[in-house]
Amino acid sequence: MSDVYEASADARSSAFLRSLSEYQALYERSLQDPQELWGELAKQFHWQTPSTGPFMQSNLNPALGRVSVTCMAGATTNVCYNLLDHNISENRLGDKVAIYWEGNCLGDSRKLTYQQLLNDTCRMSNVLTNQGVKKGDRVAVYMPMIPELVITLLACSRIGAVHSVVFAGFSADSLAERIMDAQCCLLVTADGFFRGEKMINLKQIADDALDRCREREKGSKGFSEPKCIVVRHLGVAPGGPGVPNRPYTPAKRPCPNLQTPWQDGRDLWWHEVMHKAHEEAPPVWCDSEDPLFILYTSGSTGKPKGMVHTQAGYLLHTAVSHRLVFDLRPSDVYWCTADIGWITGHSYLVYGPLANGATCLLFEGIPTYPEVDRFWQIIDKYQVTLFYTAPTAIRSLMKHGNEPVLRHSRHSLRVLGSVGEPINPEAWHWYHRVIGGGRCPIVDTYWQTETGGFLLAPMPFATPLKPGSATFPFFGVVPAILNEHGEEMKGEAEGYLVFKQAWPGMARTIYGDHRRYEETYFQKFPGFYFTGDGCRRDSDGYYWVTGRVDDLLNMSGHLLSTAEVEAALGAHPAVVEAATVSCPHSLKGQTLYCFVTLQAGHTFSRTLVAELRQKGKIMRRILRKIASGDPDFGDVTTLADPCVPSALFADRCRTTV
Repeated sequence: MSDVYEASADARSSAFLRSLSEYQALYERSLQDPQELWGELAKQFHWQTPSTGPFMQSNLNPALGRVSVTCMAGATTNVCYNLLDHNISENRLGDKVAIYWEGNCLGDSRKLTYQQLLNDTCRMSNVLTNQGVKKGDRVAVYMPMIPELVITLLACSRIGAVHSVVFAGFSADSLAERIMDAQCCLLVTADGFFRGEKMINLKQIADDALDRCREREKGSKGFSEPKCIVVRHLGVAPGGPGVPNRPYTPAKRPCPNLQTPWQDGRDLWWHEVMHKAHEEAPPVWCDSEDPLFILYTSGSTGKPKGMVHTQAGYLLHTAVSHRLVFDLRPSDVYWCTADIGWITGHSYLVYGPLANGATCLLFEGIPTYPEVDRFWQIIDKYQVTLFYTAPTAIRSLMKHGNEPVLRHSRHSLRVLGSVGEPINPEAWHWYHRVIGGGRCPIVDTYWQTETGGFLLAPMPFATPLKPGSATFPFFGVVPAILNEHGEEMKGEAEGYLVFKQAWPGMARTIYGDHRRYEETYFQKFPGFYFTGDGCRRDSDGYYWVTGRVDDLLNMSGHLLSTAEVEAALGAHPAVVEAATVSCPHSLKGQTLYCFVTLQAGHTFSRTLVAELRQKGKIMRRILRKIASGDPDFGDVTTLADPCVPSALFADRCRTTV
């Protein structure tokens, strides 16, 4: 049996859920009487008109008709109003810090209270309205991690516009593809930003994307080149009279020589349009199923999928799951390190935490700049209590050893979280023992862009923890494990991970392509939501996600999970991280190609290769290209060092594990 970790009696005493039996009772209630439970939870929010139907209505079987999900039918609300106005008027949080912003450079910081955030959001709402943006219009957002990004999202929500955030590390082609697919009427970006030492001329990339849009859509009816609002972040700060609350974030390390391309009549400076805008903007009331945002999943193949999330269900799911899974308290300082360009940043840096009136930390930089202790320095600076990051970040910091961590106190930490991929036990133990000092529970969360919020996750002070397991389902969520024939397996089992019923925060469709939505998630196993992941359930009922089912490989008739091979490699004391992909083999059909990152102080050798052979969500798309000898890597701009794939490819023939 795996190691099991339980919170101390003192830690449990003040938690919302204090025992596994309490969790189980509430979980059963969420299934037996969802109307009553979710109706009670919904009372913390403002509804301009109440729901007139059942809490949830759905059809997940394409054979029975169009796949559809409805939550709180008939209700109207405004998500921005709930995050800001409601928290200020009903919960008296106007003077509470909503956002601490920590820039890429040391000493570059800013804070916004809930009242200041509301003021700036109203200004931006009026800016959008003045540019002709209305309810239902799509707005593309291509920005670094600065407060203006959050303000833009909330302003779109306030007027009923649909935002489509594109990660600021994506290429011009990727941005253009998303602008055109959603037919965005406006783009909000910045002049540039630093990622560590690297300067990114974001406006130049945005202009290249708009040029591509114009070329690809030349002659098509109905296409109009979007206007572009630009935050002056790296350029020399503008002169003239100050603007209340300084509604732009100039970097501490400006670039006076930054060349910002400009097109008169299309481009507008953020600080100029914000300075002219009023501080009051009434919310636009939206139906519970009106779209809130579109977020594109890159996927490993094919056209990116624009997942559409809606109003009421998403608000409830993200807020309630954030509050319970992190055991949120009014005094907490919460830090999610994810970029807002991903779903984690949407759900658990913006919408869920702000709906709960939390104080959030927004970080522009990277964990290793200017030193490898940057995370721990920030935790002490802001007295962070809740810390949520990815296994990849944990493993990358592990290789630098314990000393950079131990030079900082970290005594404020109360709960740790993991997101993005299954966390291997070695990283889990280091996270728990070194970062958390052996006293902080780790909430290992499983969910997806498509799901909107947590599906599997422990309650930190109620659930006994097993390193590497996402433990049990969240409230109202019903997982199952199926075999290849779609038959549900009970007890201990391993197979395809599906969910048997709809939940509030799930995506409702793929923008402009509902047929693809049905084919991708509901066709293989009609009546179930298919995650695309494999899963194992142990004898105690704990769920262990084993990775994407398309990462299974068939070697001489034997199915192997790449996640399990990676876990075996990661157990070697010299290895900090491992990634495994399949590549063609003339005799076996497929064979393994393994990539490993070594701990500091270890070197690659034939002896190490032999040891790793005995042992039994990295960019697998790129790794597969390297493994199969294909030098066309595609878009590598999301990597911290885009030169790495070429270096790996050059070394490919020297040593094969």
